[in-house]
Amino acid sequence: MKVVILAGGQGTRIAEESSARPKPLVEIGGLPILWHIMKIYSHFGLNDFIVCLGYRGYMIKEYFSNYCLHTSDVTFNMQTNEMEVHNRRGEDWRVTLVDTGEHTGTGGRLKRVYPFIREDKAFAMTYGDGLADVRIDRLLEFHAAHDKMATVTAVRPMLRFGQLEFEGDVVRAFREKGMEGAGWVSGGFFVLSSKVCDLIEGDDTAFEREPMEQLSKAGQLHAFRHEGFWHPMDTLRDKQWLEQLWAKRQAPWKVWG
Repeated sequence: MKVVILAGGQGTRIAEESSARPKPLVEIGGLPILWHIMKIYSHFGLNDFIVCLGYRGYMIKEYFSNYCLHTSDVTFNMQTNEMEVHNRRGEDWRVTLVDTGEHTGTGGRLKRVYPFIREDKAFAMTYGDGLADVRIDRLLEFHAAHDKMATVTAVRPMLRFGQLEFEGDVVRAFREKGMEGAGWVSGGFFVLSSKVCDLIEGDDTAFEREPMEQLSKAGQLHAFRHEGFWHPMDTLRDKQWLEQLWAKRQAPWKVWG
């Protein structure tokens, strides 16, 4: 099964990092968040990726074209202009990088890569800025069982602030920020039929609006509830928190060995 990753947005809410590079190349522990996302899928045997490029997409192309240099020890013979690679540490990945336009909507990006997925019964899709310990194997089993057009992973985001419980004006309890009390939202990590592209009008279409609304009204959208870790990298504060988890070796999304 192919994995489509939407990696073309500008990431304006984390402009401190994304002004110089695309958001999916912002690093967690010295490695792009895009790499972390791909490692999650690869752990469950999904190694064929289609990355939708936009803002500074050429930098993502350069990252993968130089992946060997990033991950291996090398010797350069400056006299002969030759390179010898030592301790090659590659990935069993096939990565297709597609320029889908700098200002294209999420649905429009998906429509533009349709030629790469038209022959597939289903494909996985996610965003280039969210990490989770989703059991991708169970997600795929869930999707196959209901046999509808779309599955979305439903998550409960961590509350950013503690909650107060009142009795009149008296605070009777304070709950630290966490998962309790949070409602369900889309966490990405979709499984979709290639037929969903028929619901996308053009470049300006946001997948989260008309296509998902049509799917839900038709009873074609099911939710895979994920109770575990999920966190987007929307702001610099998010990035720093994810960095801390990685540095402490407490990163829940690191499901690979």
